[in-house]
Amino acid sequence: MGTQRAAAAAGASESEQLLFGGPLRYDMGWNQHVDAFLELNFRAMVTRLPGLLSSSFRLAWQADRRAARTVLAAEAGRGVMQAVSLLAVNSVLGRVFAGGTVQDRLRGAVPALVVMAAVMLVGALLRAASTYATGRLEPKVERVATERYLERAAAVELSAIEDHAFHKLLDTAQYGASSARRMISYSTRVVNALISLITAASVLTVLHPALLPLLITMTLPSAWSALTNARRRYESFHIWVQHARAGHLISGLLTEPEAAPEIRVHGVGPFLLRHYRAMSETAEAEQARLSRLAARTGLIAAAWTGLATVATYTTLGALLLTGAMALSVAGTAVIAIRTGSASLDSLVLEINQLHEEALFVGDLQRLYAEAAERAIPVGGEALPEDPREIRFEHVTFGYPGDTARPALDDVSLTLPMGRIVALVGENGSGKTTLVKLLAGLYQPDRGRILWDGVDAAGADRHELAERIAMVAQDFKRWPFTAKVNVAVGRSSAPLTDERLTASVSEAGAEEVVADLPRGLDTLLARQFSGGHELSGGQWQRLGIARAAYRRGHILIVDEPTAALDARAELEVFEKIRALAGGGQTVVLITHRLASVRHADLVYVLDEGRIAESGTPEELLAGGGIYAELYGLQAAQYTAGPPASGLPASGSPASELPASGPPASGLPAPKKG
Repeated sequence: MGTQRAAAAAGASESEQLLFGGPLRYDMGWNQHVDAFLELNFRAMVTRLPGLLSSSFRLAWQADRRAARTVLAAEAGRGVMQAVSLLAVNSVLGRVFAGGTVQDRLRGAVPALVVMAAVMLVGALLRAASTYATGRLEPKVERVATERYLERAAAVELSAIEDHAFHKLLDTAQYGASSARRMISYSTRVVNALISLITAASVLTVLHPALLPLLITMTLPSAWSALTNARRRYESFHIWVQHARAGHLISGLLTEPEAAPEIRVHGVGPFLLRHYRAMSETAEAEQARLSRLAARTGLIAAAWTGLATVATYTTLGALLLTGAMALSVAGTAVIAIRTGSASLDSLVLEINQLHEEALFVGDLQRLYAEAAERAIPVGGEALPEDPREIRFEHVTFGYPGDTARPALDDVSLTLPMGRIVALVGENGSGKTTLVKLLAGLYQPDRGRILWDGVDAAGADRHELAERIAMVAQDFKRWPFTAKVNVAVGRSSAPLTDERLTASVSEAGAEEVVADLPRGLDTLLARQFSGGHELSGGQWQRLGIARAAYRRGHILIVDEPTAALDARAELEVFEKIRALAGGGQTVVLITHRLASVRHADLVYVLDEGRIAESGTPEELLAGGGIYAELYGLQAAQYTAGPPASGLPASGSPASELPASGPPASGLPAPKKG
């Protein structure tokens, strides 16, 4: 009960409070640009119409100029045909209600009827041309908008992707591409309705000026209703976008292969289903609220429209009774009123739809602008062709929102090229952050990273990335073929069998490939028919092959043997040493200290600082943090040795460097 009361007080459901720590909805104060959109009224709608139409036309023009010209010409032609059709109707009615015999009146109406038939035929042809061109335009516009979205999202700094506010903008902007597609259809209908309205209004003005303001009054309620509901829907979407995302997350967990074993063993399914239902019911309540408000708004608008319609036809009747308008003209007026009313009503609704889609396209355009500001810089100073070393000078870096302490604090170190440099330390000591700075994924808050005197902050980031190959602890397992999973290490290079074979061999992944049903052409995605899954160790072999395929000057390896057994671990480190022997620089992160015995240089990090540095032998002899951690790991294997008195094969104790002290001679672990 206490949890429920706390959740209610915070404005969050019990499920939100328990699963996500609080409400997932946003208030609308986070962006003034959105608030400006929500202030839309009828006057603003009319004012912004040219901008909306020009925006749609620009999208269409960029996607397919010929189709855009066809749509514009066809809709303009349809408007002209409607004007001609109204004039022909007026001529027919004038002939029918004129004096003379029925035969003479019908004979006089024939030319106008022929014109009406021709107009209908031309209008049908123009409509078909517009439909065809619009059908060509829509998917192209969506593709162009989506490509730009993805292109800009892929080009921003890593810090932007990890930034919560920017990621929310990515979430909302992804709907902009489909909205851009729909804007084409809405713009087409807006142009058509606008031309039809101008035509009908012109005819009514000629027939009697009093009819025009009554026509507008008939349609204003629809405009108010549509705009009011659009603002509500858009505001609700932005407030609830995170809530919807969380609901999809829960539903995805129930069918996710990685979560399936624990869901079944621990019986998590009913728990997730219960909270999915609770969060869905909360979202359903929001939809019910919107529907209730829309119904009330619609009733008010309908009442207003009914009164205006009665007033319009009452005025028309009065004009007939007083003789101010002929019967034939009145008939034309009725048709013009119905055409104009339908056109104006359609115009308001289509403008409203166009504006609503433009809101989401606006999100997309805001993403374009913000992504441009946060994009990885293009160009810069050239890096040395063959640097001797990379120096970190008093480098400090902290993650946004983490105020406890910086991830790296005043770090100074040197990485000699062509050597194996190991970074060791406990979890959270800053090892992975350091190599991400080395790879240019982050920029230091303070300090410099120098490549033989060239500051990486002003260097060509593309060139810097070209020098780096990385096997991260959580490297991406691409749902493609094994061949692509290796070759994606250098996707810009020609895909050759020789390079693939050499990379697989360098990683010691020949057996992994040989065991696959179709070799390198095997699809590594179980969710597809014929897909295959690898074990963690097999994936790690492919990850190393990917790094080998890249042929980077600097190979960063983060926990490369975490999923391997002792024998495979030794083989992988032999491969890594071979890479360094060929002149490649290897930066190795590992918790298994016995694995770094062949490193040329070891840096020990502790709480974001360099605590120790030296060769493995020097650090073991020094009795510091490295020796302490090494002793703790060795003790796990020496506490109960085999009968022979020798350490188990493959254990850290069996891998002690010959120059290092025996396990029993290591310093005792420090207390506290």
